[in-house]
This record gives sequence, structure tokens and C-alpha cells, in this order.
Amino acid sequence: MKKIRLFEISLLAGLVIAVVFSITSFASTCDEIRTDVLRLHVIANSDSEEDQQLKLKVRDALLKTGKNIFDDSVTRENAEEKIRNEKEKLELTAKKVIRENGFDYDVEITVTEEFFNTRTYENITLPAGKYMAVRVLIGENAGKNWWCVMFPPLCIPAAQADINLYLDEKEVKLVETNPKYEPRFKIIEIYEEIKNHFNSN
Repeated sequence: MKKIRLFEISLLAGLVIAVVFSITSFASTCDEIRTDVLRLHVIANSDSEEDQQLKLKVRDALLKTGKNIFDDSVTRENAEEKIRNEKEKLELTAKKVIRENGFDYDVEITVTEEFFNTRTYENITLPAGKYMAVRVLIGENAGKNWWCVMFPPLCIPAAQADINLYLDEKEVKLVETNPKYEPRFKIIEIYEEIKNHFNSN
């Protein structure tokens, strides 16, 4: 009887160690992805239909302008630098669209660290946590937002980026995982939400 209990305890301990190791490895890869990705976050003035439509027009104009900022030699580090250098040009592009559509909203573009929950963009899933993001704030920026991945340039249609060129094999495997069948995404999200809550206070 004691031998059976010892076997059960050993089996349970082995299972716990395997789960902890799996989550730790998964979390480490999530950290690498957050370091390698630059996100685009466009926030509308309000939730009115007109403001939401305007948000998408601003988005389209910025993506059209943004495709000329990136090329095959871009890296995560100089992507931020390029955006900062082109900030005035991007803001002028956004303001032009806003004026052409009959609004007088101001627009501000910043490159900053921002918390995101687990998000899926087409067939790519990004784990929860803090990412560097290009934030486009339209007017009161109180409306629903739109987001995508600016680097690698997955949200720029003309780029047709192959993530294999920008992320390593384990990162690609993680982002192509369906979160519905990967409970570790939820565990990471809960952990990152708690961490972000305490870091914000």
C-alpha cells in the first residue's frame, strides 16, 4: 500500500514539474515575441458610426504611408526609430484624412509601451502582455479601437510579410497556435493582467 502511495506521489510530482516546465518555457517564448513585435493601435474619437468609419479611413491612410517606412532590412529596434522619425509625416497624413471628411479632431501619434490581452489577428495569435505600440489617438480617443501588427508588417497588405523572416521557429510555432486549444495562453494572460495591475499602482 505504501509503495502504491509513493508511486502516486512520485507520479503527481513528476506531472507538476512537467506542467511548470512547460508553462515556464511557454512564458519565455511569449517574452521573446513581445520584444520582437511592434503593434499599431488606432483609437477612434467615439463609438458613433461616423467616428468609427473615420477611424478606418485614418488607418488605411497610415498603412499606405507606413508601407514606405519599412523594408526588408528593418529590425524591431530601428522600426521604432523609423516611426519616431516619421511621426510628423504620419500625423499630417491622419489630419488630412480627418479634414477631408469634415471633422476638426486633433490626432496624436506616440510610440509607447502598452498592455494588450491575448489577441488574434487573422491566423496569428499574440500572447497577453506589454508591447511597444504605435498609438494613434483621434480626438477624444474614447471610442472602440483597431489594432494590428506593424512589425513584422502583417497589417500592411502590400507587404505580405512572411513571419518566418522575422521570428524564430519556436516563436512562429507559438503565434500560429489556436488559443482555443492552448490553455497556456489563458494562464499567461491571467499572470500578465495581475502583473500589469500591480505595476500600474
